[in-house]
Amino acid sequence: MDTKDYIASGILELYVAGSLSEKENEEVHNAILKNPELLAEVESIEKAIVHLTAATKKDASYSFSSIKNQLKVDKTKVISIAKPKNNWKQYLGWAAAFILGSTLILSVLQNNKLKEQVATEKQQLEEQIDKASNSLAEAEKLIDIFRDKDIISVPLAGQKVSPNSYAKVYWDKKTKSIYLDAKGLPEPPKGKVYQVWSLKLSPLTPTSLGTIDTFTADANKIFTIENANESEAFGITLEPAGGSTSPTLEQLYTLGAVSS
Repeated sequence: MDTKDYIASGILELYVAGSLSEKENEEVHNAILKNPELLAEVESIEKAIVHLTAATKKDASYSFSSIKNQLKVDKTKVISIAKPKNNWKQYLGWAAAFILGSTLILSVLQNNKLKEQVATEKQQLEEQIDKASNSLAEAEKLIDIFRDKDIISVPLAGQKVSPNSYAKVYWDKKTKSIYLDAKGLPEPPKGKVYQVWSLKLSPLTPTSLGTIDTFTADANKIFTIENANESEAFGITLEPAGGSTSPTLEQLYTLGAVSS
């Protein structure tokens, strides 16, 4: 095993903490005597434990001066290091403090993350409940409107450009608005929008009721549109984005007359 793998194995931390067996302790001790990199790593581990212990317990002070005094280098650069066996309880205490501190920090971080997750999920749930409540309220409102005997229902049939298309207008003269059910229209091509028209038939006079810019995004395809006109018919054309001043008859998708 090379030096890097030896250090990465974690055995030096166990050595410093005094958690190795007598045989393992002897083997690591001999390895440190032969390898300056291992000695430097042991000193680094010891310093890290001291800093952590000082941070977690302010009234405790530890020094490695007694250990450093035992580290001697002779003229032939042969390293002599005392075995930590006699201080294993002290090392073990430091290691325990290190583990405890790390565990507490991890626990706090996980707890904060959990709180953030719960708060996010709570907000999402509240938004879903609000959305569902609003959707239910809108659905109930539409049902009441569609069942109202004073509401004028106008079916719009598909035309030459799109024979399979269809739509339906529910005209509430009291509120001067229409409810357009456009579920039977295909998705408009990119750069195009559907435009709704109120028509007078004699002479033929179209009045724009606006474009359906949210057609693709609206799942229900039911749109509320203001209509203060005395409409005799309704039509829907496909127009360039932004709409047109007059209907493009070649792109007339649906058309329906108001029953007299």
